[in-house]
Parts: sequence; structure tokens; C-alpha cells
Amino acid sequence: LWPEATLMNLLDDSLASDLARDGALTPAMAGPILALARYATQTGADGILFTCSAFGPCIETCAREFPGIPVLKPNEAMIEEALGLVGPRGRIGLMATFAPTLASMPPEFAAAAPHATLVPCLAEDALAALNAGDGGGHDAAAVRAAGSLADCDVIALAQFSLSQAADAIAASTGKTVLTTPDSAVRKLRRLLLRAQAA
Repeated sequence: LWPEATLMNLLDDSLASDLARDGALTPAMAGPILALARYATQTGADGILFTCSAFGPCIETCAREFPGIPVLKPNEAMIEEALGLVGPRGRIGLMATFAPTLASMPPEFAAAAPHATLVPCLAEDALAALNAGDGGGHDAAAVRAAGSLADCDVIALAQFSLSQAADAIAASTGKTVLTTPDSAVRKLRRLLLRAQAA
């Protein structure tokens, strides 16, 4: 979607397991996330896109710390696009493979459109399959779960990793399927190009 961009990837793969173990965000988790943002800005990053929606409040802290550049939560652009498609009273299916996301993300939809109907859906076993290197099993689990979202106007996939199943989910449901990476890249590109033109 934006081949001209220069990418730098930072990974702390302990954060998701820490959250799963503790069951909720803790003050200790905010420190590493802020450290990642500081490192990114020190290398000259023009914008930061985080990729785990379960850490929304920590990412908001980073955005306040670095107001001069776009700092995006992974899901905020997808929420905007979903609401743009269905309107403020639409019915949106929200699929996740990481259970804490289904606790952290619905309040963000509610804040943006309190009258929209959100239908949460956990794709059971998808994340375990992906972690075991079984991409096909992951996608099959997502497609099975999508059957429960047949009465939704649009399906929003909460995890970046779920995007690999987007085409299969769209084919099986006949619904428009939004992914966090595509929506986020479109928004980040728009913001940065606008800033360069100013």
C-alpha cells in the first residue's frame, strides 16, 4: 500500500505473554512500550504504528509524549473506516485471536460511535495454530469463527496477524472485511503526506 515508505520494525515479544499472564495492563507494561517509542523517535522516525491493540492506553501515553509525530494505535484507523462504511448505528463484527483485545477494543468503538452495535468474536484456537507455525490452521479457525458474524454489516479483524485470513473470511461470508494493517497504513500515509505538504 505504501512501497515508498522506509520501515523499521521493533519487537518486544514478551509483552503479549505478560498481559496474558497478568490478565490486565499493569504500570510495568507501559515502560517498555514508551521505551520503544523513544527509541523509534531517536532514530528519526516520522511516525509510529503500534501493532497490538490490547495495549491501547499505553500507546495513548506515547502519543501524548510525542505530539509532533503521528503515533497510531493499530486499530484506530480501522474503527474510523468501519464507521465510515456502516454509519453511526451500523452492526460491526469484531474478530480477535487474542482474548484481551475483546476487552480493550470495544470501548474504543463505543467512544467513537456509542449507537453502533459491536458483535465480538474470538477465533478459538487460531492464535495457538499460528504460534505453532500452522498458518492454514489459523486461517481455517478464523473462517469458522466468522460464521457467527453473518448478520453484521462489516467485519473488522482486530489483530495484524488476522489479515492473512481476510480474503478467506470475505469469501466465506460475502462481507466487507477490514484489516488493521491496511487501514492503519492508509491513515499514516495520509497524515505524513499532509504534514510534508504543509
